[in-house]
Amino acid sequence: MSKFRISEAAKIKGVSPSTLRRWESEGKLIPERTASGHRRYSMSQLLGVESHRAYTIGYVRVSSHDQKQELERQKSIIELFCAQNGWDHEIIQDLGSGMNYSKSGLKRLLRLITSGEIDRLVLTHKDRLLRFGAELVFSICEQFGVEIVIINRTEDASFEEDLANDVLEIITVFSARLYGSRNHKNKKIVEELKKVSEEL
Repeated sequence: MSKFRISEAAKIKGVSPSTLRRWESEGKLIPERTASGHRRYSMSQLLGVESHRAYTIGYVRVSSHDQKQELERQKSIIELFCAQNGWDHEIIQDLGSGMNYSKSGLKRLLRLITSGEIDRLVLTHKDRLLRFGAELVFSICEQFGVEIVIINRTEDASFEEDLANDVLEIITVFSARLYGSRNHKNKKIVEELKKVSEEL
């Protein structure tokens, strides 16, 4: 009788290898082990476990309203990528800094991950999720058997501009706390920072 490797078994079930590992930890599907410790699955095992069709979430984000064209570009890339792979998917989009952890789309994404409702997360770039802290979200994905797909692992040309916006936001927040959001000194600092960022 044929035995399947984890990657082969995942394709048969229409889920990610991470999902099979989660099922194993839950006692839902226990594979046999080879002498070297590799997982092996029988067809009868795989057929005996009910599973929903793998569902994919594509997450896109831009920092400001004037980046609408970039947002649409990210969505188009993910739509095409998912279609090419035959993945049922939905796009979640966010507007806000890569250092803002309170965005509505990000909160919804985390709820879907932790409730076990999705099997795969697709990003155009790693920093579209968060500028800092993406690894924490990836760890959560691993815990809940969610596969992570990053289409482009190199940074695009807008990285410097986006980072400058994030740095500007940090300084704006801290200067507002220091001087007060309506204070003349705070407004002057923000205006000078905007001029510098435009020159970069």
